[in-house]
Amino acid sequence: MSLPVRIDETLYQQARAQAKAEHRTIAGQIEFWAEVGRTAMDNPDLPIDFICELLVARAEGRELATPFMPEGQRD
Repeated sequence: MSLPVRIDETLYQQARAQAKAEHRTIAGQIEFWAEVGRTAMDNPDLPIDFICELLVARAEGRELATPFMPEGQRD
């Protein structure tokens, strides 16, 4: 379900620029920022970069994941 929301023009322009750089819609970019913010508030000990990478990895799904290999077992 989609609902209209009023946001500041500056925030909209920033979201538009970031969305273009990250190949998202403007709404998708704002949703991503909101999810990062909510996750950061729920997990204040985690760095923002880690949260962003975690959310992106979760969205990619298991089929695109690289299996973890301990250093001693790498080719």
